[in-house]
Amino acid sequence: MTDKTAQAVAQDWRDRILTDPDVVLDDRDLMRALIAGNERQMGQNIVDLRGIAMQRLETRLDRLEDTHRSVIAAAYENLAGTNQINRCVLRLLDCDTFGEVLDLLGTDLADILRVERVRLILESAQPSEPPHAAVSVVPEGFVEGYVTHGRSVPVRQVTLRQCAPASDQVFGADADWIRSEALLRLDLGQGRMPALLAFGAEDPHQFRPNQGTELLAFFTGVFERLARKHLG
Repeated sequence: MTDKTAQAVAQDWRDRILTDPDVVLDDRDLMRALIAGNERQMGQNIVDLRGIAMQRLETRLDRLEDTHRSVIAAAYENLAGTNQINRCVLRLLDCDTFGEVLDLLGTDLADILRVERVRLILESAQPSEPPHAAVSVVPEGFVEGYVTHGRSVPVRQVTLRQCAPASDQVFGADADWIRSEALLRLDLGQGRMPALLAFGAEDPHQFRPNQGTELLAFFTGVFERLARKHLG
């Protein structure tokens, strides 16, 4: 490249930058290169406080952008979860009998919630054959022992956790491939033993202890009221 050509190219770039300086200001890599060049001209013994401040501002901006993306993702996830629970509640409200409610557990409810299995666990002083394919009948005291793993801790209304494998008393033959579960403790009314609604997922990360439980707690309350109504 001749000197005249180089001068023409340099003048062209100068004119572009003067006309639209945002081309440079909006390009982080270019700004870093210019700042680095300025620091080299000043020498090693001079501290460029403005450059340090800019680096810190860039780091803070990156953190803010990451937080912004995380907040948006959480909002979308929460909205999707709300829609799922609302659809489940509407389907349950359409049921005229408790038998129809049980039929929904392994079909529509599992599909809407995107889980592999939904089971209703009923305690009984004299365990017998379950009245429905979606029901497991277990001995008295099983619900509390299963939720707490036998520890002396309060029984929460909703428990989310990973499991490998799950209990065959809860999920039957499917327990071998269930890797996470949501356990919804049910109060079916005075005179009735505790019950449990269990959601089982093959994905080990679908239900985790650090997830929020507000929506599932609301669903638990709805299911309890419907069960009491149908069971009298």
